[in-house]
Amino acid sequence: MRYIRSNSFKRLFSLRRRGSGDQVPSPSGSIGEENDEGLKILPHKEPSQRPTWKCFSYEDLYDATNGFSSENMVGKGGYAEVYKGRLNDGEEIAVKRLTRTVRDERKEKEFLTEIGTIGHVHHSNVLPLVGCCIDNGLYLVFELSTRGSVSSLLHDEKLPPLDWKTRHKIAIGTARGLHYLHKGCKRRIIHRDIKASNILLTKDFEPQISDFGLAKWLPSQWTHHSIAPIEGTFGHLAPEYYLHGVVDEKTDVFAFGVFLLEVISGRKPVDGSHQSLHSWAKPMLNKGEIQELVDGRLEGAYDVSQLKRLSFAASLCIRASSTWRPTMSEVLEIMEGRETDMEKWKMPEEEEEQEEEFWGFEDLECEYDSSFSMSLLDSIGST
Repeated sequence: MRYIRSNSFKRLFSLRRRGSGDQVPSPSGSIGEENDEGLKILPHKEPSQRPTWKCFSYEDLYDATNGFSSENMVGKGGYAEVYKGRLNDGEEIAVKRLTRTVRDERKEKEFLTEIGTIGHVHHSNVLPLVGCCIDNGLYLVFELSTRGSVSSLLHDEKLPPLDWKTRHKIAIGTARGLHYLHKGCKRRIIHRDIKASNILLTKDFEPQISDFGLAKWLPSQWTHHSIAPIEGTFGHLAPEYYLHGVVDEKTDVFAFGVFLLEVISGRKPVDGSHQSLHSWAKPMLNKGEIQELVDGRLEGAYDVSQLKRLSFAASLCIRASSTWRPTMSEVLEIMEGRETDMEKWKMPEEEEEQEEEFWGFEDLECEYDSSFSMSLLDSIGST
């Protein structure tokens, strides 16, 4: 791979080639009690702040990963490989390397975008950046998530099923992290790829949002981005994004709704029958038959009140009309039991008819009906 000499990258970080002993000041972007819209940010426990993050040498990362050996590879995506490693001081790390066969400048830009984005965020539910390397390629260095991803723990048949308490913790923590990206940062961040494989877990099963390669800054004076070509993950794309290339916070909200359904049900976003998870769940949500959503491996061991709140939140998040989806602030209020006016989410009849006009997308022939029955509303209100 050629050595990347990006003027914009140099301006952003003022980096020069350094050894592991050199340190790079963390980018600005700390938040106060209110964001630029005057909205209070929900309290969260901050991770221990690194005063700086490192610019590693290639030799540091080569040694830490045993020469980027296949035994150390823990993940591989469309344009990057991830290796586990151990630094000389004993710290366990994950190294994300731009795949050597990649010659696509767009992918290189995505990789640099991830550095620029993740370097500005500090939240216990967002995977922290340890450092980077621009010697002999492009590398990001993160803390190692010892539990792996939510996807691997949900779908690995060799592992016991996650219990309900852990699933609920994962759902709440992920919602808090996404709320922070939308409301807690100085500049709003649209992740664009919220899914179970991008939610990593600490040893205490605390979820951390990762993979910011598709992320977009959304300036306060903008309402949305218009993006082409469409990028993202099959089964998670919101209708307005898939059909029109429109991206805003509600795009992430839709993907989060799919993620919630995956956590509740243990089903993949698209199964072997090519039916999307949200189209599978819609009839049960509409009828209020939420017990039918729950992963059968739990054998009924779940908190009914929590299930009602999570299911209700998911039903709102996966509405085809972004106007009628909640913000992540509202999603958290519902999930944590702080929302009391459930009636406000019932759509007018004319809006329901418009929802029905949305037909299958992501190559799935399934009709959308974002209304949900009063039985589900009533069940939430009774808790």
